Amino acid sequence: MKERMTDTAEHTLTFADFDVRSEIVEALAEKGIISPFPIQAETLPIALRGNDIIGQAKTGTGKTLGFGIPALQRVASPGTDAYEALPSPGAPQALIVAPTRELAVQVAGDLTTAGSKMSARIATIYGGRDYEPQIKQLNAGVEIVVGTPGRLIDLHRQKHLNLKNVKIVVLDEADEMLDLGFLPDVEKLLSYVPEVRQTMLFSATMPGPVVSMARRFMTKPTHISAADPFDEGVTKKDIRQVVYRAHSLDKDEMIARILQAEGRGRTIIFTRTKRQADKLADELKTRGFAAGAIHGDLGQGAREQALRAFRNDKVDVLVATDVAARGIDVTDVTHVINYVCPEDESTYLHRIGRTGRAGQKGTAVTFVDWEDVPRWSLINKAIGLDQPEPVETYSSSPHLFEDLDIPKGTKGRLPRHKRSKEGLEGEELEELGGPDRSGGRNRREGGSGRGRDGNRSGGGRDTGWSRSRSRRRSSGEQGGNTNDAAGSAEQPKKEGGSRSSQRRRRRRKVTKTDSGSSE
Repeated sequence: MKERMTDTAEHTLTFADFDVRSEIVEALAEKGIISPFPIQAETLPIALRGNDIIGQAKTGTGKTLGFGIPALQRVASPGTDAYEALPSPGAPQALIVAPTRELAVQVAGDLTTAGSKMSARIATIYGGRDYEPQIKQLNAGVEIVVGTPGRLIDLHRQKHLNLKNVKIVVLDEADEMLDLGFLPDVEKLLSYVPEVRQTMLFSATMPGPVVSMARRFMTKPTHISAADPFDEGVTKKDIRQVVYRAHSLDKDEMIARILQAEGRGRTIIFTRTKRQADKLADELKTRGFAAGAIHGDLGQGAREQALRAFRNDKVDVLVATDVAARGIDVTDVTHVINYVCPEDESTYLHRIGRTGRAGQKGTAVTFVDWEDVPRWSLINKAIGLDQPEPVETYSSSPHLFEDLDIPKGTKGRLPRHKRSKEGLEGEELEELGGPDRSGGRNRREGGSGRGRDGNRSGGGRDTGWSRSRSRRRSSGEQGGNTNDAAGSAEQPKKEGGSRSSQRRRRRRKVTKTDSGSSE
């Protein structure tokens, strides 16, 4: 979890000072979480009163408990008089929407930890898994639902998700929802819940469309922009950032040496494409590193296997596309490496935000190809990094070793005596069901947009939507029929008819040949 104990010069504020329920305070204290971070301290007094909030803070500063504690505290849990007085006991009272599957799982995990001494039930709803267990959980009754847009809309349409009694709505990482094209789906979900409700929107950045949505769906929201008073930059002061102009054929060798730097712990390497992620992960394995890949082409079981192995320290190098940029919440990631220059400053900030979390130190290394130098210049200017011209660097460059504390003489392969990790094989690959159980390409993971790596990044409308879309394509391309149902029904007949006519022609040819030979 993101939050850790922090001290102030005069008095250490604790969660108890904000009238947080004793059960939540005790549950957090057992995990060593005593004092709130700035975004939490600013948010809790307002959120606990039921007011709308727009919360803005840098990635990795603890937004989850800023909305999670108020959600847990304001719902009526089973076994209480307030629960029995509800119009529909067991129907969801709080809805938390996240842009990606991984982030939904992380948020639900944090809420489960904070609410471990309460009876509030939390359901995690996202695509890539079978519908049945999620439907069963909803039917049994839940107080808080955490999910991705697509699957939430699916289950609502199927009448399994009742949103009529929701009184708290949280939109987490709203700017990422915008980037992935999910805002129309989020607006659709907001139309399903009662108009009288508390709405909290949290995000690292506040682009125009997100602000416009907030104005339409929120009531006199309080805008909170919390930050460490000693950290005034766009990026967190705890992250050391280095940028190199690297040759594409030398990047693997450079990474292999960076991974042997002094104090290097868990490391995330971001690639631009899924093919790059797979290729780099395989290359690092051959060099002796415990590496795994995570991207949109992997089935949900394989994605969760890689994340579990990473969290459980069975692999310490995770090669990922941006599908994972918002869903990996591991506090001791020491290094983030951008294999290629990010698309823009927002992507850059969210990627490097995987390190330097919860007050820890981190290192971000970015490789810039020659053709990407103009793009990097724009990113550098936007974030004020003062590194407009990346230094040309090779795996043998002395400054690479000095900048990143790489021992002299380090080569591009991990010595055998240091290969102590179990690897991905140390975690079981679960059969989760769902449309992508074979590990093939995901079709629809949520929302109406497309992520930067070319995949939907969320949970959701994976099955029926995909099949109907495929039918429309086949009918439109082959028959020119705009009627989806008719096109999908008639096409097999046409194909069947053509095949039978071909067989008749072949039989006639055979008959003629036979008769000719007999003559």
